Amino acid sequence: MGIVVLTMKASVIEMFLVLLVTGIHSNKEMTKKIKRPKFTVPQINCDVKAGKIINPEFIVKCPAGCQDPKYHVYGTGVYASYSSVCGAAVHSGVLDNSGGKILVRKVAGQSGYKGSFSNGVQSLSLPRWRESFIVSESKPQKGVTYPSTLTYSSSKSPDAKAGETTKAYPRPSASGTTAQPVTLMQVLAMPAAEVNHATLPKPFPFVASATSSPRPQPLGHRSWEMDLWTTPHTSSNSPGAKPGIQKQDSPGAAFQEPMGTDVSFGFIPKEELSTQSSEPVSLGDPNCKVDLSFLIDGSSGIGKRRFQIQKQFLADIAQTLDIGPAGPLMGVVQYGDNPATQFNLKTHMNSQDLKTAIEKITQRGGLSNVGRAISFVTKTFFSKANGNRGGAPNVAIVLVDGWPTDKVEEASRLARESGINIFFITVEAAAENEKQHVMEPSFANKAVCRTNGFYSFNVPSWLGLSKTMQPLVKRVCDTDRLACSKTCLNSADIGFVIDGSSSVGTGNFRTVLQFVANLSKEFEISDTDTRIGAVQYTYEQRLEFGFDKYSTKPDILNAIKRVGYWSGGTSTGAAIHYALEQLFKKSKPNKRKLMILITDGRSYDDVRIPAMAAHQKGVITYAIGVAWAAQDELEIIATHPARDHSFFVDEFDNLYKSVPKIIQNICTEFNAQPRN
Repeated sequence: MGIVVLTMKASVIEMFLVLLVTGIHSNKEMTKKIKRPKFTVPQINCDVKAGKIINPEFIVKCPAGCQDPKYHVYGTGVYASYSSVCGAAVHSGVLDNSGGKILVRKVAGQSGYKGSFSNGVQSLSLPRWRESFIVSESKPQKGVTYPSTLTYSSSKSPDAKAGETTKAYPRPSASGTTAQPVTLMQVLAMPAAEVNHATLPKPFPFVASATSSPRPQPLGHRSWEMDLWTTPHTSSNSPGAKPGIQKQDSPGAAFQEPMGTDVSFGFIPKEELSTQSSEPVSLGDPNCKVDLSFLIDGSSGIGKRRFQIQKQFLADIAQTLDIGPAGPLMGVVQYGDNPATQFNLKTHMNSQDLKTAIEKITQRGGLSNVGRAISFVTKTFFSKANGNRGGAPNVAIVLVDGWPTDKVEEASRLARESGINIFFITVEAAAENEKQHVMEPSFANKAVCRTNGFYSFNVPSWLGLSKTMQPLVKRVCDTDRLACSKTCLNSADIGFVIDGSSSVGTGNFRTVLQFVANLSKEFEISDTDTRIGAVQYTYEQRLEFGFDKYSTKPDILNAIKRVGYWSGGTSTGAAIHYALEQLFKKSKPNKRKLMILITDGRSYDDVRIPAMAAHQKGVITYAIGVAWAAQDELEIIATHPARDHSFFVDEFDNLYKSVPKIIQNICTEFNAQPRN
């Protein structure tokens, strides 16, 4: 019996050992079969903005087609988080338009973002934004774990791909309380102490269109948090505005708390409030600050299809230019029989609004009177009332189908003399057998600012018009080469050399100063436009003020008024030499140098050598003689031809009569410069 029991125990132990070994073997086999989870790269759409993704560093896969301009990008290299992630990747050159994987890393916000055109994407400028990001190739760094699922800043991201699992930004409720929904009015009516214990209702689903900017929607279609902090289409003074709630529709806009409310609710972090603002509006590209008028052909001969191509060209230009108050501004004039302003420089202050306005333009019909349109632009378009900023170059771009039906030469000359830089785009120019119908041969060369090819485009077909966009934008923004921005009134350093000898007398000296002031008033004065300086002389010389002393017209006129009468002899030759050394040596290289000398008598010293030195140094000299001045001496001092540069009046009180003629001669000489 004992032997049987012992045998059974041995069998049990043997069975146990077999099962144990089998189990270990099975576990090893199972371990071999279990694979480590593979990292899945999240996919996003082209319209996903970096600011919507909470993760500080992540790898994503972009689809094809993100080069489209509707996916806005802000910045170059370092991008504002309001940018399309995939659009920025294409702009930076990390991806092409076929899509792919990228590594995105969040960095600190910048004080400014500069727009640029790169890899087929035009990025926009932005003065500041709270958060930035950079894009690089999708090479994972050692020791860094990248998320397979992205965390978005709203409960359901409108930008997430269909079927992709996303996480909501956590909004913890106050601990120890039961979440009870409350209404907006209940929250506003609560004492501050009670608000912390209230729970907000779930936000309404918000669906953003990929083709439109996320403008505020009517109440009931936006998230509740947005309704609490921002009030669409109202201000504190408008009907329906809620007391204590301030509209916030741009980056950097002031934030104001609702009255009687504590912002530390516990369900929405303060730093997230800035992400609730509407799309940032660019201030424009400061490197292309021009006032631009497009003169578009609305004649009957152009037809509807070509007119539509013309409009699309304008819309593309508007998008590429990055319109804004600190950059380029653009208006449109349509011409047919007569011109009409579609909208002026101050009507639309960003590219998107401008594009929308262009789409609504309807064709006028009629002839193709380009000359009449250029006259219209010169007389009315570039006015302060229409948004002309004064400090920005004026540019007019004329689009014409075939050829004009009127003459453009005289109207264009007046435009150039007014400081307007005319560009001319001729599409489908007259064929050899059509040239007999052209009213004015070489009309484009007669219209443009300069005939060196910089201002002219000849496009064989309307289908090829889009190819001129990039070179046109580049030329328009090259403000240093916009030669017609310089006029006879805004491009000179003018030095007055004033006779303060005893024969003039105190009363007449004040009359001379008034004459100097009357001349100065005619010019556009600033540190970048015309500058004024003055020297007074007797036997000796005195610098009253140099070119860099005053930069506004009121300051110049006050400085002239303060000049004190000196009294003494008349050494005009020494005064010219002194003015060259002490005044004109400090003239800017790109300025015309004008010396206007006023004297009432013959000089005690020789004027020939100093006058010749002035002429050789490129100083255009005007000699104004009064009473006892020697006319032969005036002609020696004056630049050739003397009849255009020397003036004589018999009395001091008649000096004012010569002001218009002097200004006319200055401008005639300026405008006679070659246009090539």
